[in-house]
Amino acid sequence: MGELQMPADRQIDSISGLLQEGQSLVVQVTKDPIGSKGARLTTYFSMPSRYLVHMPSSEHIGVSLKIEDEAERERLKELVVACLEAEGKPEFGGFIIRTAAEGVCERDLRADIRYLYRLWQQVQEQIQSSSDTSLIYEELPLALRTLRDLVGEPTEKIRIDSRETMSKALQFVRELVPGVEELIEHYPGERPLFDLHGIEDEIQRALERKVPLKSGGYLIIDPTEAMTTIDVNTGAFVGHRNLEETIFKTNLEAAMTIARQLRLRNVGGIIIIDFIDMEDEEHRRQVLRTLERQLERDHARTNIIGITELGLVQMTRKRTRESLEQILCEPCPSCAGRGIQKTAESVCYEIFREILREARAYQAGGYMVLASQAVIDRLLDEESGNVADLEMFIERPIKFQVETMYTQEQYDVVLM
Repeated sequence: MGELQMPADRQIDSISGLLQEGQSLVVQVTKDPIGSKGARLTTYFSMPSRYLVHMPSSEHIGVSLKIEDEAERERLKELVVACLEAEGKPEFGGFIIRTAAEGVCERDLRADIRYLYRLWQQVQEQIQSSSDTSLIYEELPLALRTLRDLVGEPTEKIRIDSRETMSKALQFVRELVPGVEELIEHYPGERPLFDLHGIEDEIQRALERKVPLKSGGYLIIDPTEAMTTIDVNTGAFVGHRNLEETIFKTNLEAAMTIARQLRLRNVGGIIIIDFIDMEDEEHRRQVLRTLERQLERDHARTNIIGITELGLVQMTRKRTRESLEQILCEPCPSCAGRGIQKTAESVCYEIFREILREARAYQAGGYMVLASQAVIDRLLDEESGNVADLEMFIERPIKFQVETMYTQEQYDVVLM
């Protein structure tokens, strides 16, 4: 297998000037397939760590645009160069310094460089030993990716209910995130963590079209193939002074809520926001500034393009993975694809959590799951291994019964 780079000294008029039929290449997926759009591939590899993104085929050292202080940008560039020399790897490719690196010390950057060096060595060894189409390297699993990207100084505790995942997490943080190890603890409680922290309810709300605001207003979020539209409404909120003040407060709250909803739902692509019309120019500026400040917390790249003549805010958010709705739902067969329903897989995992809750709350001889044909088929086929594991864990049998009148999202767990 080989790597493909664009020659710097000549112009390529045709793809045949770079590629030949039957040629083997090492490529990286930069964007997952979404809907009818295929995956996006590149031969310019990049591998992230906590504070850096390593680009083996580049010599450039760049800094995230979200780090605006010029002195800090220069400090980080010089620090990376110094760390590379100290590690004896002055020609170890290029780097992008991530936003999280702002204010970090030399020790943290050197830990990242050592981690990335070992990772790149493993990738190269895998490339050399691969002779056919095969997976060489993939992004970290969700738990470790969360530890890498989201754990910071405000983190007080990390609870993990799986001992296997906890073991992997401890091994990972010892290598890359020093000081975090003592924050990780095993959760042995009877209540599932999703229940304890209201995650199940939060996921359900993140799938709903209507998002209530504390003031009494609400958002309507409509994803389509081309873009996502968000409509802001005052609802029952009429305020205490005048209509303009009511509209302004509703729009401010909406701006904060929209930024959070985009992250929760992982909405990407083109986004059009229809704020309620405001006559005061200063109010419009404040709402836009609020939206910009809230979006600064987003790990995905966002860009507010401006306001159209109709008062619509245009923005984009980088899309690299499927949205929450695309992951958990599928087109509803009952309405010819105009709506959505949860996938059979999503319902199966809801059933598993429900059985776990019941097993911890009641002493039953076993459990009967009543569900649709599609869900029962999946439980008996693709999820049969998980069913067996759950039966072993709760030490009770689980039986299944098809209910032809149930929709795909409907189910009942009956104690036997």
